[in-house]
Amino acid sequence: MMIALASAPARSEGPYYLTSVNGEALARRFFDKAFAELIDRADSIAADGQPLVAASKIFSKAPLPERVATTDLYPIVARMAQEAGASFYLFGASEEMNRAAYENSMRIAPRLNIVGRSHGYLKGAALDAKIAEINALAPDILWLAMGVPLEQQFVRDQAHRLKNVKMIKTSGGLFDFIAGAKKRAPRWMQDAGLEWAFRLGLEPKRLLKRYLTTNPVAAYLLLTQTR
Repeated sequence: MMIALASAPARSEGPYYLTSVNGEALARRFFDKAFAELIDRADSIAADGQPLVAASKIFSKAPLPERVATTDLYPIVARMAQEAGASFYLFGASEEMNRAAYENSMRIAPRLNIVGRSHGYLKGAALDAKIAEINALAPDILWLAMGVPLEQQFVRDQAHRLKNVKMIKTSGGLFDFIAGAKKRAPRWMQDAGLEWAFRLGLEPKRLLKRYLTTNPVAAYLLLTQTR
């Protein structure tokens, strides 16, 4: 779908907006009406969490076929993009992570056309100039890695200024993984819906409070509101 959109003309109303939802995003959406509106306006919402897939298979009349983790999606799209001639722009994370993600992307797909890249810590005039630069470069796919909810807010506030961009894919911590700074869980843990436990073991101080406050809410929503 992304390659097909990249091959079509840019929309007059602005780029397509593709995002993902996991347990944290479900819980945030439940408590925060403004955030719910940011998520619900997306043109495509992928399930970035195996528990969402499992709940859909048990409770839904239209179960999700599989999880679409952005970290898994990126190299697939990169390899397809180099064959189709589709272009990327990498926006977000720190300068170090952004640069490393760019370098590793070129190892994944050596002929990939990455028209530009930038860290995500820009404000005011610097951000305005960067938005103008991205629009002028007209990438087919803008990978936006700022984390929730900053990347959704960026789409709300800036997408209308990116008329030459065909789509924006929110990407969370994607660049850290592509750069090799963070490790993925073993495949069996991913398939069992336990990647969160693996990440908790790596970053307990940062993630413990988040998981304690969001996982129970997400579990309740999946059990009671899956249709």
